[in-house]
Amino acid sequence: MKKLLNTIYILTHGSYIHVRNQNIVVEIDGEEKVSVPAHNIEAIVCFGQNTVSTPLIGFCGEEGISLVFLSENGKFLGRICGPVSGNVLLRKKQYESLNDIEFSVRTVRNILYGKIRNAKTVLMRSARNKDSDEKRSALAAAADKLSDIAKKIQNVNDIDSMRGLEGAAATIYFAQFDNMLDSKEFVFDVRSRRPPKNEVNAALSFVYMLLTRETQSALETVGLDPAAGYLHVLRPGRPSFALDLVEELRAPLCDRFVLSLFHKGQLQTRDFETDSEAVYLNDKGRRKVLNAWQKRKKETIRHPFLGENVEIGMLPYAQAMLFARVLRGDLDEYPPYSWR
Repeated sequence: MKKLLNTIYILTHGSYIHVRNQNIVVEIDGEEKVSVPAHNIEAIVCFGQNTVSTPLIGFCGEEGISLVFLSENGKFLGRICGPVSGNVLLRKKQYESLNDIEFSVRTVRNILYGKIRNAKTVLMRSARNKDSDEKRSALAAAADKLSDIAKKIQNVNDIDSMRGLEGAAATIYFAQFDNMLDSKEFVFDVRSRRPPKNEVNAALSFVYMLLTRETQSALETVGLDPAAGYLHVLRPGRPSFALDLVEELRAPLCDRFVLSLFHKGQLQTRDFETDSEAVYLNDKGRRKVLNAWQKRKKETIRHPFLGENVEIGMLPYAQAMLFARVLRGDLDEYPPYSWR
C-alpha cells in the first residue's frame, strides 16, 4: 500500500513558495516560516494570491508533487502536475470501457449502491446517539427509505434512471441533516452549493473540494484518467471520474467529519464570513478545518474488501487501485467502499 504523504496548505496571502536543497520553503514578508523535506510532500495547495517560483514548478513536476491553486474561498482555479503516470494500456482500457454500456451500468450501479448504503449507515449511527424519540424515529425512517432505494438500484439497467434514484436518495438524506446536526446555533436547511448559503453548507463544500482533489490525485497515481467518468457527464476540465468515486465516500468521510466539527464546537460563527448572499469559511475557519482534516486522514480504519487496516487518507487511493484491478481483469466488477 502506498504511504500517506502530507499536503502543504498555503493560507497566508502574499506567501512566496520556493525550493531549496530538496526542501519546500515558504516565506512571508521575506521571513522564512516553513521548510519541509520534499520527499514527505504529495501536494501544495495555495489559497488566494501567492507567488510560486519557477524552479519549484519544475521541481514539483519532476518529483510528482501537485501544485493546486484555489481562490480565497476555496474555488478551484487550476492545477499543475508532472508527466502522466501509469501504464498507457490501462488508460486505453479505461477509455474503451466508457463505450461498454454493460460495464458502465455495472460500475454506476455499484458506486451508487455504495453511496446510498453508506448514507443509510450514517443516518442509523446518528439515530442511535439521539435522546429525542422524534429525531430518532425520523432518522430511522429515512434510513429505511434509503435501503429501499438501494434495492431498486440493483434492478435498474440504465444510468439515467439510476441518477434519478440517486437524486431521490440525496433528497431524503439531506432532509435529515438538521436532525443529525442537532444544533441550536447552526442550521443546514437544504443543500446549497453554488454558492453555499449558510455555515454548514460552506463547511461541506470546502471538505468535498478537499476530498475531490485527493481522489483526483489518487486516480492519477495508479495511472487512471480522473476526467473519464461513468456517472458524471463528461465535460472539458471536469474531473468526472474523481467525482464518481467521491460519491461513495462523501457521507462516511466528509459529512461525519463536518458534523463532528460542529458537535465538538470546533467551528463557530466567527469562523465564517458572508459575501453578498454566500457564506464561506474565513482564513481562521479554513485553518481549523484543514488541521482537523489532516489529523482525521491519519486515523486507521478496516477496509472491508481488502481486509486490512488503512489510513483514512488512503481510502481514495485504495478505491482507485481496486478500479484499476477491474480494468486489468483481476476483479469481475468494482467493489465500492462500504462503511460499517
